[in-house]
Amino acid sequence: MAPLTLAVLGAGERGNIFGNLALQHPERVKVVAVAEVHPSRRSIFASKHSIADASVFSDWRALAEQPKLADAVVITTLDRMHYEATILFAQKGYHILCEKPLATDPNECAKMVKAVQDAGVILAVGHVLRYSPYFVALKKQLDNQAVGDILNMIHVEPVGNYHFAHSFVRGNWGRKDLTSFSLMTKSCHDLDIICHMLSPRRPLFVSSFGSLTHFRKDKKPKEAGDAKRCQECAYEPQCPYSTNKIYMDTIKGGHKGWPVSVLHPEPDIENIAEALRTGPYGRCVYECDNDVNDHQVVNIEFEGGVSVSFTMVATTQLLCQRLTRIHGSLGEITGDMNIFDLFSFQDRQNQTHHPSTTLGGHGGGDDGLFHAFVEALEKNDQSVLGCTPNDILTSHLLVFAAESARLSRTVVDFNEFASTYTGLV
Repeated sequence: MAPLTLAVLGAGERGNIFGNLALQHPERVKVVAVAEVHPSRRSIFASKHSIADASVFSDWRALAEQPKLADAVVITTLDRMHYEATILFAQKGYHILCEKPLATDPNECAKMVKAVQDAGVILAVGHVLRYSPYFVALKKQLDNQAVGDILNMIHVEPVGNYHFAHSFVRGNWGRKDLTSFSLMTKSCHDLDIICHMLSPRRPLFVSSFGSLTHFRKDKKPKEAGDAKRCQECAYEPQCPYSTNKIYMDTIKGGHKGWPVSVLHPEPDIENIAEALRTGPYGRCVYECDNDVNDHQVVNIEFEGGVSVSFTMVATTQLLCQRLTRIHGSLGEITGDMNIFDLFSFQDRQNQTHHPSTTLGGHGGGDDGLFHAFVEALEKNDQSVLGCTPNDILTSHLLVFAAESARLSRTVVDFNEFASTYTGLV
């Protein structure tokens, strides 16, 4: 069988993750086209994959105007571009792997799902936690009734203090008008994995509270004075969000991956220093134009009376290492994305589970999603992904419902909220 072919829209961090996975499995899949606005990133990506010049584009819309160039498209552009790209490429018959979130508007999410269903193409979204060995093993225990009937779940997303400063204050996801609210851009992963863990139960009611509390001008240390950038700030050596600590110490230590690779496609001391002098990542975290929440809680009632509490918080030592407790009628599970303990009330014994993992992001979830998508294409079978487009829509709508509840300070009836959009599908 000839390898499947992929077109990649966006040769940034996520585009390269999936592109590198393709390079590891040339017998199964090959990247044959790329669209990337940044000249250097575009050139490096095209060279790495030996893509013909005629299939290298600076604008993904130009790629979409061509006759079909690949079996599938991987959409890793900025969030606000996902909607239009998915619609256009679905209509041209491309199978689609779209980075999360699917879109930044609930109507757009619903229209995207309808488009792929009408076109009869496969849709995967970057909810990679579903595919990590850890959550696969955890879901198996729940489906096997290892803790009996589930009563309650507590799930925490500790974003990481410097990760939040990098991505959601200085970076691409700091402003709602340019992308979306942080519960969507960061934690749609988490509400999706909660829905997956509790499936086939559906959410019924949701409430939420949260705000932007720390990363704002009135919290700026007095010692920082009027400084707008780290490089000109007297307080910089004491600041937890010093660019010297986050970026310069990283590149000086020989590490050229995330987060310094975001600042420059070929990071070294000189070009990272220049990026910090002139670019957005050199700004003081208390002087940025960010407006997304740095903490939020979401409470959900699922069918069967299952109660769920989810917390997203920026100021943590842990970096995206989710913490989960699941309480059932026969036992409880406590986990941290590496191992989980299952305690049985019946025999008072504790079992520690060490799910096998692979190298790569999100506890092996990036690899897991990529391989599931390729297998789904090989078999032309959406079910290989373990979720339908409607499942993807449901978990996105739950995020939108939670934000609606936060803004209105009400308890939102999820079925009533979702019916407005599912009627479009």
